[in-house]
Amino acid sequence: MTVSIVAQHLRKTFGATLAVDDMNLNIASGEIYGLVGSDGAGKTTTMRLLVGALKPDSGDASICGYSVGKQTEQVRAQLGYLSQRFSFYEDLTVLENIRFFAEVRGLSRQEWLPRCMEILSFVGLDSFKDRRAGQLSGGMKQKLGLASALVTRPKVLLLDEPTTGVDPVTRQDFWQLLIRLVSLTPNPSPDGRGEADGVAVILSTPYMDEAARCHRVGFMRLGRMIAEGTPSQLRSNLEGCIVEVRGRSLLSLRQVVEKIKGVEDVRAFGDKLHLRVVSGRAESVIAALAEAFPARSGVQVEARPVPPTLEDVFISLSGSKD
Repeated sequence: MTVSIVAQHLRKTFGATLAVDDMNLNIASGEIYGLVGSDGAGKTTTMRLLVGALKPDSGDASICGYSVGKQTEQVRAQLGYLSQRFSFYEDLTVLENIRFFAEVRGLSRQEWLPRCMEILSFVGLDSFKDRRAGQLSGGMKQKLGLASALVTRPKVLLLDEPTTGVDPVTRQDFWQLLIRLVSLTPNPSPDGRGEADGVAVILSTPYMDEAARCHRVGFMRLGRMIAEGTPSQLRSNLEGCIVEVRGRSLLSLRQVVEKIKGVEDVRAFGDKLHLRVVSGRAESVIAALAEAFPARSGVQVEARPVPPTLEDVFISLSGSKD
């Protein structure tokens, strides 16, 4: 499998602010890589460095073997990019917007028209091709953005928080499109032999359920990559360290469990608490809870070890010290 995205020791500052610090990436063709972190972690700056919209202070990056800094046109020919902000001509129709991006990239009418219709069908906008972009819903705008990014058959897709602000159903639809995209058999090359590699996707997301769908995930904090791996690898770091607690008054429960020896962090997860405990201390914490709330007290408290989620991992890493 070919490595499509490479970043080596990227560094970017804005005045006294260090936005990206010693960033290293290796992302393969056919891989969905999730970049996660709190606001200000450096995710968007990393994306902009990879597409060449920003010049790094030091380090370098390559896309499909082309240097981002030295071979700009060749890099752009490999890329599809969807930014956070909707950046289309709202007075133009869906089809006219995609046509514009296709022709800017040098596609002739014989190339862009069938390709546009193919992409619109793929993202489910074929019946809205004559609707003005300004009249689209938020989810449709995101699909139009994806369609525009795909019109030149890119080998690399960079998606900066592509589902932020859209409803859960639209998020699900968008992810189904992404999964189909990386699962599709690549179009055959002119010599008929075909291509062995699929599209490489790197996306930033604030949603841990989306991060869990990625092949690999990188956690950023203060411009640095602090953890990287498959979702299962990252969750395994907290195996045996998460205790779920249920009870009537979460506020009262929290005040008690925060004082129990071995409890490192307490967070509300809906109608329950997640406790992060020192490795090997889960059973002693549960025993301490049972002692604090004996059956005769009339306060019903349930506590049990549970598998960690990526959200648990994110919270743990966000509070870690460099």
